[in-house]
Order: sequence, then structure tokens, then C-alpha cells
Amino acid sequence: MTSPDATAVTHEDVAAAAQRLRGIAHRTPVHTSATVDERTGAHVFFKCENLQRTGAFKFRGAYNALACLSSEQRARGVLTYSSGNHGQAVALAGRLLGAPVTVVMPADAPAVKIAATRGYGGDVVLYDRRVSPTREEIGARLAAERGLIVIPPFDHPDVVAGQGTAAAELFDEVGPLDLLLAPCGGGGLLSGSGIAARALSPSCRVVGVEPASADDATRSFRTRVLQTVSNPDTIADGVRTPSLGRITFPLVLQYVDDMVTVSEPAIVTTTLFLWNRLKLVVEPTGAVAAAALLEGVVLARGQRVGVILSGGNVDFESVLAHARAPRLAAAALIP
Repeated sequence: MTSPDATAVTHEDVAAAAQRLRGIAHRTPVHTSATVDERTGAHVFFKCENLQRTGAFKFRGAYNALACLSSEQRARGVLTYSSGNHGQAVALAGRLLGAPVTVVMPADAPAVKIAATRGYGGDVVLYDRRVSPTREEIGARLAAERGLIVIPPFDHPDVVAGQGTAAAELFDEVGPLDLLLAPCGGGGLLSGSGIAARALSPSCRVVGVEPASADDATRSFRTRVLQTVSNPDTIADGVRTPSLGRITFPLVLQYVDDMVTVSEPAIVTTTLFLWNRLKLVVEPTGAVAAAALLEGVVLARGQRVGVILSGGNVDFESVLAHARAPRLAAAALIP
């Protein structure tokens, strides 16, 4: 990684993205819980991006990226690849901005996400993620054949800047924090959150959270060498990315203070807890950061803590199937 990549996105870019998104993206609510505060010993603020348009933070980066294109580029059409949330976001952004959208999605993506992407007007191209070619290769071929602009799900400066607006809103609403927890797949949300934190709450520690079975970013952070993972087996489908990107890796190294991982049972238990006790419909990927706090992977007693709940597009059957073990269901009800 070269040093210029580490400055590919600045807080000025995040602020400009916030202006483009004003009146378009939802300013999502911040949720607090006396139960969570008692359980963790911290004062916790949940940024509810599960209530964002298309049900996830991804709308922020998708709309910002398309808004930065010229009218001629939008008229040609755009292509992206996604396990679901980014695809839905680009499809809606394309509909709002007059850009035809093609989305390459894995055939085993949650059915609710495939249906929603089509519902927003996206032309969905399904592929088998267990065999070659990769989604990036399929996307590159289709983009070349159709003359489309590629808007990747995380490794794009305008996408990163858009994602950073979620954390910027959180700081604007609740003030400085001691700790900010964000899930990490390709690092777009985490990078943007770190950039916002450095500018708006400089003493705040930013910690990224991954499933233990998809720990490529954690290993990359520890070794400072880009690591990969192949089709990780995790219920958190939104963070099954193979690696951080050319842009996001140096940004994570520059702006993130630590990386941790959480187990699959912890993700499921936390998802059920958020449903049952906080009445928040959050998908497993959206619960990853909360799991680190609620399951004691990250200790924050006496601190002001922000947690980004990144999405709410739930495949209920999948979550309930994973939660069939009685101990998981019972754990979700414990204060």
C-alpha cells in the first residue's frame, strides 16, 4: 500500500457527502437502553442504521457515489456487486438519480435482499460464490460489455465518504464519545467512521468488529499486510468480503485503533437480544458491533460508547434456524 491511499478520503469529503445526502438519506435515530447500560456499565448510544433507506447504512455511500457522477455517466448506467445491502442501495440511488443499475449478487444471498434489489429496479445477475469466476470478474466483464460505471461496495472514495456520515451524525447528536464500535466487512463503514471520529471526537477510540470466521481485516490490522478469507461461513452475510480494499486498508490502519472478532453464537444471541429487549429489527451483520460489547469482548465500563447497528434486512428463517439451540434463545432474554 502506498501512502497516497491513506489520504484518499478526508473529513472534508465526509462533510461534502453529508450535504449531498441532506434531505435524501434519513437522519437515523439514536437509541439508548437502561438495560444495556446496566449490563455493560457504560452509557451506550446505538446509531440505528437499520432504519436507513433500503434498511442499511449502504444507502449513504451508494447515493453519494452516484451523485458524484456526471449526468452522462449516470445515463450510461452503473454496475455493482453485493451480497444484498449495497445492491439495494445502488438500485434505489439509481432510481432517484435516473441511472440504470445492474447488480451481481450471490445466488445464496438472503431472498429478502434479492427481492428488494429487484423491487428498487435493479437488474440482478446471480452467480455461485463457491466457484469461479468471482463477482469482481463477472462485474468487470459485464461492465466492459455494457459500458457501465462500476460502483464497488466499499473500495471507492465517494462510498467511504458517504458511509462516514453515519458516525458524523452520531457525534453531532450525542457529542464526544470514548469508544465507537463499527462492523467491518470491506472497511467502508469502518474507515468512514474513523475519519469522522478523528475530526469530531479526537479522543474517541475506534474499534472494528468482525465474525471470527471472517477475520481477514483483523489479521490485516495486526500484521499490517493485507490478508484474505474465502467464502467465510458466517450468518453475517454482509461481511463475507474477501479482504479490505486498496483504499480502505490504509484508511483502517490510519484511523482505527483496534480490531476484534466475535463468535457466531455471540452474533445470534445479540441479534435476538436486540429484537426481544430493545425492539430493534437488526440483521446479524448489523448486530456484529453490538455483540462485541454485549458479550464482553470489548469492556467499556464507565465510558460513553457509540455502536453502529448497520442494517436491518433480516432473513428471519435463517436467524431462527441458527437460534434453535435453547441456550441461545434463553441468552437473548437475559438482561
